[in-house]
Amino acid sequence: MPDLLLELFSEEIPARMQAKAAEDLRRMVTDRLVAEGLVYEGAKAFATPRRLALTVHGIPARQSDLKQERKGPRVGGAEAAIAGFLKATGLNSLDEAKIQRDPKGDFYIALTEKPGKPTLDVLAEILPLIIRTFPWPKSMRWGERSARPSALQWVRPLHSIVATFGIDTEEPEVVPFTLDGVTTGQTTRGHRFMAPDEFPVRRFDDYVTKLHAAKVVLDPERRREIILADARTLCGAQNFELVEDPGLLEEVAGLVEWPVVLMGSFDEAFLAIPDEMIRATIRTNQKCFVVRDPATGRLVNRFILTANIEASDDGAEIRAGNERVIRARLSDAKFFYDTDLKTKLEDRLPKFENIVFHEKLGSQAERIKRIVRLAAEIAPLVGADVVQTKRAAELAKADLLTEAVGEFPELQGLMGRYYAKAQGEDDAVAAASEDHYKPQGPADRVPSDPVSIAVALADKIVTLTGFWAIFEPPTGSKDPFALRRAALGSIRLIIDNEVRLSVRALLVKELERWFEVLVPRVHAFSKEQIDESTRAATADILSFFADRLKGQLREQGARHDLVDAVFALGGQDDLLMIVRRVEALAKFLDTDDGKTLRAGVKRASNILGIEEKKDKRAYDGAPEAALYLLDEEKALAKAIAEVGPEASAAVAKEDFAGAMTAMAKLRPAVDAFFDKVKVNDDDAAVRENRLKLLNEIRAATRAVADFSKIQD
Repeated sequence: MPDLLLELFSEEIPARMQAKAAEDLRRMVTDRLVAEGLVYEGAKAFATPRRLALTVHGIPARQSDLKQERKGPRVGGAEAAIAGFLKATGLNSLDEAKIQRDPKGDFYIALTEKPGKPTLDVLAEILPLIIRTFPWPKSMRWGERSARPSALQWVRPLHSIVATFGIDTEEPEVVPFTLDGVTTGQTTRGHRFMAPDEFPVRRFDDYVTKLHAAKVVLDPERRREIILADARTLCGAQNFELVEDPGLLEEVAGLVEWPVVLMGSFDEAFLAIPDEMIRATIRTNQKCFVVRDPATGRLVNRFILTANIEASDDGAEIRAGNERVIRARLSDAKFFYDTDLKTKLEDRLPKFENIVFHEKLGSQAERIKRIVRLAAEIAPLVGADVVQTKRAAELAKADLLTEAVGEFPELQGLMGRYYAKAQGEDDAVAAASEDHYKPQGPADRVPSDPVSIAVALADKIVTLTGFWAIFEPPTGSKDPFALRRAALGSIRLIIDNEVRLSVRALLVKELERWFEVLVPRVHAFSKEQIDESTRAATADILSFFADRLKGQLREQGARHDLVDAVFALGGQDDLLMIVRRVEALAKFLDTDDGKTLRAGVKRASNILGIEEKKDKRAYDGAPEAALYLLDEEKALAKAIAEVGPEASAAVAKEDFAGAMTAMAKLRPAVDAFFDKVKVNDDDAAVRENRLKLLNEIRAATRAVADFSKIQD
């Protein structure tokens, strides 16, 4: 079957847009083909700095004929309805229609056959529309026609369009259309400098081969492979090691069509700057990779650059140009670093008085004071030294006012660690400057030093409670202050470090402090309203934590409904214990005892729910032993009396596996009860007593979890 080759050749496409643009082109074309009844065999899209290309193979040569059956008016119906039916279906008379009987009478049926169009014609219709509606994040008009509202918009000026369609054994046909003066053809161009002349192409294999001969590597994955392999080779030849950077590699591969990898150098004196600052300078300003000594792990005075041309001087001029720029940038970086070292971190703090964190939440200075106070309270709970923790919390944000972080915001925290060490701060204090921002994502490292844990938790909880106190939690997809990340970070800090603390107590204390300040500033609340707002905000933040915890546990393979079952007990704010209880519950439910008991508890809950709703009352009193008529009732009551205290005692000792083992003893008695006992007995007193016994089952199992929340 025929194949489609499409190339959209333009001025340079920004590297950050290329991957999505290639995927959008593939999706838009193939979706439209399928919508037109043209099911293809495969498709792949590519991007270089100057072109988007797409190949779709195995497309039918034409659409299938479409047979349609359309129901018309009733036989003998109004003339206007019949005339409209004939016009809509293209029939010349009712003689061409069929008559179909159904329970409501006889109706006219039109059978029409719409012949399929050649695929070439379909492509000529859909491709211009796709190009005109292409979803570039930013686009432009150009040339004499740019003033017209209907002028084509593209990411950069579009020069040519290759669009061919055909089978391997024949000369392909050009898909005929014109867009703003650009007419489709079979001609493209190679590398801007090394092979700028036009050349014809026929289909995809021919296109790729000729492009390569014209110094263009079409596949971005292949360009990445070339850059990485050549960079590793250059480094290895001098016993160095490339500092690999997948994000930078992706960007650099989008800047070149013919990658040529070179190594440059800079003055060794610049190695006095922190490695991360050197890397940020070289990466941000020149899109180059840094190199390290594998023996020491420190950077060396080399860098890897990727040119887009095979120069006659083997890249000497290109290398020298990059070295000049990098020398100037590193000189700036060294100046920033040396200047920053002249001012102590604590001497920068007064400037925070004049920097607003949030118009309702006050200045950065106020925020830092809150973090210091809360971190000092958390410190004993995580085994941190209180004095060190307060010092760390006081200095943690100070590097935000340094020249280095002003130039490279991504180094915030890290530069604080360097400056703290340089002024003689304790290692734990210095580490907290960097680590209190962590973890910032699922793959980010979780701090393990107690001082860092205390400051990181305080920072996140102060932020969370502050926004809840002004009633601005994240809504929908909007989360400008990264509150979801703060909650997830708090969870990981607690669980990964096995920290035992009451999240509720921390939230309540900090919310009360916020409301004390915000009442005169933002809210006009009474003491009762403050208390109620504190309770509501605490419950809401805990629910917010529960949602984040469910997501994290789900990623780890746990069931979110088990988290619901544990949280439903109320008062569950020790996140570490919640996780351990969920783990024990999951193991229990994988056993036969667990599955059967869950089914029995669910049955008891369902019956109770129905009867309590019908009777408009709760059956939560203690059952009377005198009303037990059957041995199965007595056996169940006895089992509950034994198991309930045993399970509760195990939970109190945080022996959740032991609690599950105790709960398993209920299984035979519950099974026998439902097998032999009629709950809704004719005797009202017996019925009520048996419903109370069912409630005892539910109450006993709630020592472990709310089984009604567990899904099948």
